[in-house]
Amino acid sequence: MRGAAARMSNIVARGRCEVESILTRWTRFLGFHAGRGSVGDVRFGLIGYGAWGSHHAQAIEATDGARLVAVAARSDSSREAAKTAHPGCHVYANFRELVVRGEIDVVDIVLPSDLHVEAATAALEADKHLLLEKPMALGVADCDQLIELANARKRLLAVGHELRLSSLWSKVKSLVDEGAIGEPKYALIELFRNPYRQGSQDWRYDVQRVGSWVLEEPIHFFDLARWYLATVGDPVSVFARGSSLQDGRPELLDNFSAMVRFPGDTYAVITQTLGGFEHHQTVKLTGTKGALWASWSGAKDRTRHPSFSLKHFDGQSIEEIVIDRITGEVFELEDQIAMIVAAVSRNGPLAATGVDGRWSVAMCLAAEESIRTGVSVTF
Repeated sequence: MRGAAARMSNIVARGRCEVESILTRWTRFLGFHAGRGSVGDVRFGLIGYGAWGSHHAQAIEATDGARLVAVAARSDSSREAAKTAHPGCHVYANFRELVVRGEIDVVDIVLPSDLHVEAATAALEADKHLLLEKPMALGVADCDQLIELANARKRLLAVGHELRLSSLWSKVKSLVDEGAIGEPKYALIELFRNPYRQGSQDWRYDVQRVGSWVLEEPIHFFDLARWYLATVGDPVSVFARGSSLQDGRPELLDNFSAMVRFPGDTYAVITQTLGGFEHHQTVKLTGTKGALWASWSGAKDRTRHPSFSLKHFDGQSIEEIVIDRITGEVFELEDQIAMIVAAVSRNGPLAATGVDGRWSVAMCLAAEESIRTGVSVTF
């Protein structure tokens, strides 16, 4: 991982202006979530129509200014489901037929992780803007190639770290940046949940296709940690441990914990278990002047009826922070589509760029290396 440090610095430098301005720009576009206003049609082609892909399709159709014009899906059953649910769409078995359609502005890719790079490359080479589900790729070199291709084609490359759009998790970020806890020193991001879904053809339980379970949900938490602690500087190193509950499948880590070191004495702990029940996520941050505690719970990760809360401690008293908009990944998905509409039609900001997606993949791969070697790994 040390050998990639120089290349990472170059890529970060190329995207630094965009990354540094993203929060300022995003505040000017908060009104662009689903159901607010009309900015003209941004036409979407969707690649992948499994369980999560169908949610993407629903989010596109629910968003003002967005129009779903085509879907590509591999299985007969998925194509039939897409035709039934979206009768006005062109439906393809081969995604390459979709990406060359001239009327498509944005390609939204919701495929098993091992297929991301091939489909993303085809979309960018067809001069389409791109919304790419996480992980951006299974390797850092592939992330680099996608970033370079998007830059060369002058296309948007957004990565699906939708938690940044959450009314809850983004409020934590705003409070940290406003100095509510002083200089941040510690972050804990924890998930206690039931086991992962199998996915089409059990791809999520095939390490050759999923890459690893660290690249599934912990990748979101690495992204949040880097986002929350951005004022401190980029991550420096990671030390990780994991264990499996799968008989004969030690590579599938149901339990995972990592400590990420940032400049100075600031650090973040990321921890997850798939041996639990329901879906319960917490974020806790402490700093030189206070603390924050955010929590989200639901019967399932995609529930539309969650419970959530945020508390701030200023060193003297505890305040319950009101979250004025419901939060959860199905809602953030709608906000993510609205973000793309704003970005394409009004030059709005991207919540997570290719540079952000690359960092998240690099952090996950470094954590996996730490588990294999038993030592801390430097980025």
